[in-house]
Amino acid sequence: MKNWLFFILLVTGFTAQANVILTDVYTVGKGKQPQISVDNAGIVRVVYGLDDKVLCATSTDHAKTFGNPVLVAQVPGMHLGMGRGPQLASSGRWSIVTVMDQAGDIHWFKQSSGAAKWQAMGIINDMKGSAPEGMMAIGADNKDNFYAVWLDVRIGKRNQICFSSLSAKSGKWAANRIIYQSPDMHVCECCKPSIAVAGNTVAVMFRNWINGSRDLYTLKSVNGGQSFLAAQKMGLGTWKLDGCPMDGGDIRIGAKNQVQTTWQRKGEIYFAQDGDPEVYIGKGKTCSLTGKVEQPVITYKDRDTLKMMALSTKKASVIGEGDFAKSVQITKDRFLFVWEQAGQIRSRLL
Repeated sequence: MKNWLFFILLVTGFTAQANVILTDVYTVGKGKQPQISVDNAGIVRVVYGLDDKVLCATSTDHAKTFGNPVLVAQVPGMHLGMGRGPQLASSGRWSIVTVMDQAGDIHWFKQSSGAAKWQAMGIINDMKGSAPEGMMAIGADNKDNFYAVWLDVRIGKRNQICFSSLSAKSGKWAANRIIYQSPDMHVCECCKPSIAVAGNTVAVMFRNWINGSRDLYTLKSVNGGQSFLAAQKMGLGTWKLDGCPMDGGDIRIGAKNQVQTTWQRKGEIYFAQDGDPEVYIGKGKTCSLTGKVEQPVITYKDRDTLKMMALSTKKASVIGEGDFAKSVQITKDRFLFVWEQAGQIRSRLL
């Protein structure tokens, strides 16, 4: 298989009778902070960072094999680590990567469907240096409309939630808008916001900071991001914390446009959906959502072990060892997981 290495898991101690199992865990290449997307044609892309370089590996056979990683861009001073890293979204004609630098600017790059090279397109934030924290997310519908959310300090030099959209018709990012401003001066500065898109519904999740509590809140738009409803707190409890958990959770749009979320509070993972009580998943952090909207699957880190759990069964399965796992459902019964481990990007189909 092109550009893949087998990863060997030693199940017992090294003796003459040791059992050695060759697993379907592979090394994509050196790097950190992977992201996955699947476009309308089923092409899978994995984007990740290495020093100041952004690399992309592509698969056209449902992630069974990937081609050699190609250079997307080289961005001096690129943020990389703890949720800070290149972001990726794909639709029909385009895939888009965003990269934040330490000077506070958001660079974006575009690849047309079927093209080999990525194009540098400019800067998304329309106030220079307004995004120094390096925390953002992007999403797309299936009609080449893209949406971005990030932490921005343009108001009073305090982090608030900023938003912009890229219309397939205009081909340019709209004027940036602050869509949430914390009543306690700023939101949590070190947790990555997340975004989900389905048709005209756009949902954003971020960790707030109100009265010393760092709880997750969501914003929802039903008109393609033109306006957002009032922010809603996720979960029943609260987390008083003098510090930052560096953990923003994940969000997506479920059936009937319900917002589905997963997040951590006090080292415990929860799932929550509009109008329903929170559901306890287990101890862990850095969680994300995958699977069909009616059958959510949560991935998370439990100490050094990466796990997945179907909400319907509450049974956890081990993905591998490492950090920052991302996942996507590839076929009816197969998932692709990517994560970072010892400076390498690992991949596994389950």
